[in-house]
Amino acid sequence: MSGIVTLTAAGAIDATYRVGTLHRGAFARADSYTREVSGKGVNVSAALAAGGADTAAIVVLGADDVRFARCGLTAPLLRIVEVPGATRVNTSIIDAQGATTKVNAPTPPLAPEAWAATIAALREELADRTDPWLVVSGSLPELAGTGTLVDLAPVRALAREHGARVAVDTSGAALDALLVDPAGIDLLTPNAEELSAAVGRPLVTLGEVVAAAREIVARGVGTVLASLGADGLIAVTADRAVFARADAPFVANTAGAGDAALAGFLLGLTSAPAAGSDVLALAAASAAEWGAHAVSHTSTVVSGQPVGIRALVHIEPDLARVLTPEGPE
Repeated sequence: MSGIVTLTAAGAIDATYRVGTLHRGAFARADSYTREVSGKGVNVSAALAAGGADTAAIVVLGADDVRFARCGLTAPLLRIVEVPGATRVNTSIIDAQGATTKVNAPTPPLAPEAWAATIAALREELADRTDPWLVVSGSLPELAGTGTLVDLAPVRALAREHGARVAVDTSGAALDALLVDPAGIDLLTPNAEELSAAVGRPLVTLGEVVAAAREIVARGVGTVLASLGADGLIAVTADRAVFARADAPFVANTAGAGDAALAGFLLGLTSAPAAGSDVLALAAASAAEWGAHAVSHTSTVVSGQPVGIRALVHIEPDLARVLTPEGPE
């Protein structure tokens, strides 16, 4: 069967607090609190499953939290690689005005045997599928005792072996390392700030975003899906740029919106469109709609489909359009 396998080498527990007001250095009592298994690949798989796709989420979790993970709504999707201790906790604090303060715990190093178990799980999940997608999501941990990030070479080799198309959503040192040799990556999903850092210059207009994305495409990436925060998103290939934007019914929590947008883009790419349809435009629209759907959720992990949300799509976008300063996520 076909399907989409996500890989989260640094799983997390997402803790979300809602408060009336938040003052630095002051006491605040939360109005509500939620806790859920997360990590970017888990979020992607949850949205994919809500959209009807076959998906499995390979995720590294601490043994202390495995029982909790197996009782959650995403439990049927999870292929857990268990490591000693507790899972890192990422915390979001959302005030009454909707502003989100987010603190992510550091990514703990991963033992060589745990990374080997992760690769073995990936091999099994890809072997069960034909013409799959592999989504590598989130932070990459250091390989314990080496001081360097885990090596994605065996992941990319497995993808080639099983004919999997590869999407990557990461940042920081992991993205820097990948951009040294991104050949064979089918989809890369930076935000505007990450794309700006990758090309070493500020990006003020939509045209500058497209030019920067094409520099990455020229290195061997198939498509760059650049998220622009409140401005929407743009899918860029060597010869096309498609802009899409959708309004959320309301904004409850921005955490996880990028993950839902990536899932929406893959749902659009892997659906069975009518003959003659513009697949890139359909995928961009789907990404924008799922992203807007996600921000209207109080939790990081989405449920259901984006009913009633419709994206505006421009297949010839206005490249002179100036980005909103707050655009990058």
